[in-house]
Amino acid sequence: MNKLNKVVIYTSSLCGFCYKAKSLLKRKNILFDEINIDINYEKKKEMINRSNGRTSVPQIFFDDQHIGGCDELYKLDQENGLEIFQ
Repeated sequence: MNKLNKVVIYTSSLCGFCYKAKSLLKRKNILFDEINIDINYEKKKEMINRSNGRTSVPQIFFDDQHIGGCDELYKLDQENGLEIFQ
């Protein structure tokens, strides 16, 4: 992964979409930082602020750019938008 590109994914423990998004990132050998909002409520507020009010998980960020959730990540992959992270 390019050191300039940092991937952060906010997740919840029992979220199937979170698992699916993390699986795609792992399959593409993209390193990411996972923040579980079940453990730290302050991180949930941080996620909501960073994502312009979205409360669902996962919420995915590349550097400071909000990508969205699992569907948006898969769409980006279909458009070959994940290659810069490999």
